[in-house]
Amino acid sequence: MNKKAQIIIPLLLVFFAFASCMDYNPFEKKEFKVSGNGLFITNEGNFQYGNASLSYYNTENKEVDNDVFFRANGRKLGDVAQSMTVHDGKGYVVINNSGAVYVIDLQTFEILGGITKLTSPRYVHFVSDTKAYITDLYAPTITIFNPQTLQKTGYIDTKGHKSTEQMVQYGKYVFTNCWSYDNKILVIDTEKDEMVDEITVGVQPTSLTLDKYGKIWTITDGGYEGSPYGYEAPTLYKIDASTRTIEKTFTFKKGERASEVVLNGARDTLYFINEDIWCMDVTDTRIPVRPFLKSPNKSSIYYGLTIDPYTSEVYVADAIDYVQHGVIYRFTPEAVPVDTFKVGIIPGAFCFKYNRP
Repeated sequence: MNKKAQIIIPLLLVFFAFASCMDYNPFEKKEFKVSGNGLFITNEGNFQYGNASLSYYNTENKEVDNDVFFRANGRKLGDVAQSMTVHDGKGYVVINNSGAVYVIDLQTFEILGGITKLTSPRYVHFVSDTKAYITDLYAPTITIFNPQTLQKTGYIDTKGHKSTEQMVQYGKYVFTNCWSYDNKILVIDTEKDEMVDEITVGVQPTSLTLDKYGKIWTITDGGYEGSPYGYEAPTLYKIDASTRTIEKTFTFKKGERASEVVLNGARDTLYFINEDIWCMDVTDTRIPVRPFLKSPNKSSIYYGLTIDPYTSEVYVADAIDYVQHGVIYRFTPEAVPVDTFKVGIIPGAFCFKYNRP
C-alpha cells in the first residue's frame, strides 16, 4: 500500500462516518466515467431541506446529467451546495450548511475524501499543493488545510469579520470579500497566514475577481430595506491590488439586484449581474448603455454566471422561483443562444473541467 492510499483510506472511513450522521438515505449507485471537457453546476437546494445537488454538463455534446453525486455515491450531497473548485485533478465541493467539503473524482464523481466540522464553509482557494484556504460565513476565521492529507493545519483570524467569501490572489496576498452585514475586502499574507489589511467598500460586496492588469473587481448588493447594517445603491468597484486603493466606482439604482463579477479567459472583459447581464472592457470608464443579455421574462432570476475560459461562451443560471428546478442558458460571446438545459434547485455556481493545463 502506497503513502497516498494509507492517507486516503482512514480519511474516507472518518468522512463516511460523519456523512452517516447527516441523514443520507441509501440509493442505488450508478457508475460514471466521463471524459472530455465539461462543466459542473452546484445547485444550492433549499436551506435546511438537504436537497442540494451536483449537475454535470458535457460542453461538447451538450448532454447533461443531474444529481451525479447522489447517483455515483448513493448518498445525498447535503444542505446548500455553495461552490466547487478543481485542483490537481480533483473536485472540491463546498456544502455550506452541512459544514463540509467533499473531494471527488472528476471522471467518476465518487468521493475521495473530505473535510468536516466546518462552521459554514463558502469557497476554497489553493495557495499551493500543500496549503489551501476555506472561507466561512459565520466563523471569524479562515480555515487552512493541506490538500495532500486533507488535514486542517490552522486558522487565520479575520479580526471579527464573520463573512468571508470568494478569494483571489495577487503575489503573496489573498483578497477576500466580506459579504453578509459587512463592507470590507480583507488582505491575507499567505506567507504568514495573517490578515494584514482591509479595504472599505459599499454594503455587502457579493463577489470578487482579478483582471489581467492587477485590478480587483467587486460588486455590492447594497443590503436591503430595513437592514440593521444599512441600505444603499449597489456599486461596482475597481481596486488596484498593489496599492489597495479604489480607482473607480460605478453606482446603480437603489433596490436593483446586483451580484456576480466574472472575467473571460483573457481577463480583459468583465461580466456582471444587475437584473440583466452586463459586459464591459476592464479599461472602460463607463457602464454600457445596453445590457449584454436581457432577462428572458419577469419570472426569471439571474442567479449565477460564468464564462468559459477557452471559448468565452457565457453561461447564466436562472433560479426562476427558488423552488422549481433551475435552468442554465448558454450563449456565444456575441450573445447568440447555444443551448438551454434544466439542472437542480437554485443553481448558483459553476466549475469547468478541462483536459488541458
